[in-house]
Amino acid sequence: MEGGTPGADGSGGGGSDGGGAAGRPDLDPVLTYEGVAVVAPDGTEVLRHVDLVVGGGRLTVLAGPSGAGKSTVLRLANRLEVPTTGVVRFRGTDLGDLDPRELRRRVGMVFQRPVVFGGTVRENLQVAAPGAGDDVVGAALERVGLPAELLDRNGDDLSGGEAQRMCIARTLLTGPEVLLMDEPTSSLDPVSRRAIEALARTLVDGGLTLLWVTHDLTQARRLADEVAVLVEGRNATADEAVRYMEGPDGADDEPGEGAR
Repeated sequence: MEGGTPGADGSGGGGSDGGGAAGRPDLDPVLTYEGVAVVAPDGTEVLRHVDLVVGGGRLTVLAGPSGAGKSTVLRLANRLEVPTTGVVRFRGTDLGDLDPRELRRRVGMVFQRPVVFGGTVRENLQVAAPGAGDDVVGAALERVGLPAELLDRNGDDLSGGEAQRMCIARTLLTGPEVLLMDEPTSSLDPVSRRAIEALARTLVDGGLTLLWVTHDLTQARRLADEVAVLVEGRNATADEAVRYMEGPDGADDEPGEGAR
């Protein structure tokens, strides 16, 4: 956790200004945001001078009220959006200097609602690995806790939890170093939610880096190795971060102005 944000248990961080790259020299920085701002075409400030370090092999939770800019931070990490000012780096290299397709294979994205294409589960997985045999796509399913027997099932027939795990399996087939998770359990039932959380922990324990967006405080406390808090499109101060993380579960009463 960068200085100034609360720990996964809600305890205070080590700094006073929300932190940044220099705040945690012990982290192996995989993603680094340096003074990042995003201004919408209508002039609305979506992000304002955001600093963030995502350490390798860690599960970093990006928390904050709805509208704080969390999803924008996530989308910047694989160039679904680009900063107006500031720099986002992957392993020290400015994302603007990387091929977007290659970047998106190394920094994979899992969305809030499962993206299921027409056809079978096999065909859905082969979108990420064209020509892959049943041994490869079946192993990908098993990696996320689904049986290989599902390969012949129509993707539209999966439950919400199964569909989300299939999407994670599809993303993993590209061999990413980082997974970006944009509230991946918000539309799932409690059993499926816990299954996705357990899978996330298994992936991190296996060496993957996860950046997970949520405004569910219970989930943030349960999951996070590190927590960064955004408020109104900027890094929360240490006091703001502690107050937010110690607030009522699911606290969501401080919408940012114009952030998304």
